[in-house]
Amino acid sequence: MRIIGVIPARGGSTRFYNKPLATILGKPMVWWVHKHSKEVECFEEVYIATDSEEIKDVCEGFGAKVIMTSRDHDTATERLYEVSQHIDADLYVMVNGDEPVIEAKDIVKCIPVNINKEDFYVSNLMTDFTDPVEVVDSTNLKIVTNKEGICLFISRSPIPYPKGGMNYSYQKFVGVGAFTKSALQYYHETPRGLVEKIEENDSFRFIENRKDIYYINAKCKTISVDTPKDIEKVEEYMMLGEKTPAITI
Repeated sequence: MRIIGVIPARGGSTRFYNKPLATILGKPMVWWVHKHSKEVECFEEVYIATDSEEIKDVCEGFGAKVIMTSRDHDTATERLYEVSQHIDADLYVMVNGDEPVIEAKDIVKCIPVNINKEDFYVSNLMTDFTDPVEVVDSTNLKIVTNKEGICLFISRSPIPYPKGGMNYSYQKFVGVGAFTKSALQYYHETPRGLVEKIEENDSFRFIENRKDIYYINAKCKTISVDTPKDIEKVEEYMMLGEKTPAITI
């Protein structure tokens, strides 16, 4: 099975301009994501997909392979689709460029044991919340799955609501996922639905059309960088490390 890793690294962000180049302990954030991705033994190659010449130059400067992609993409998945049109693989594993602490041992957990490259397959990672404040933070996506790990709903709101019981651990989205080419083709050809527009979450491209997404609980540490303030959290974790339990209500 030919598997490649792809790191989307968008340059033009109004909230955090050139976020992939934000410095973490002396290195650009995308360097850390690339380092961990290169440690995944089953990846035949790792590519950084960007729309920025500046990001391209920096990444090539530390030896990364770079694919230039369109500035018109609204989502990382659409950028991944473009990569799939240029590089053939059985499985495309996307590691978001704002996930600097995710490790190789966790990245591989989204990869199925066997997969036919012609099949429709999508999986993502999730992990347990460790900070109760994060559960009510709308920047964190809450994941609800059935007993088979198939996603039922994703929301920025705390779901499910604990009306009938309190014994529940909340899970949050981790920016690592695996896609076959046919899944990416479906994504590209399918228009955005109402819920996707409301939640601003492109996983609903599949969910609203009854296409299964598997969510695997990697039980991993993740600090997704959304604002410059998050850099402080990442650096503190990298220097000190931490071990905290899941949040159960």
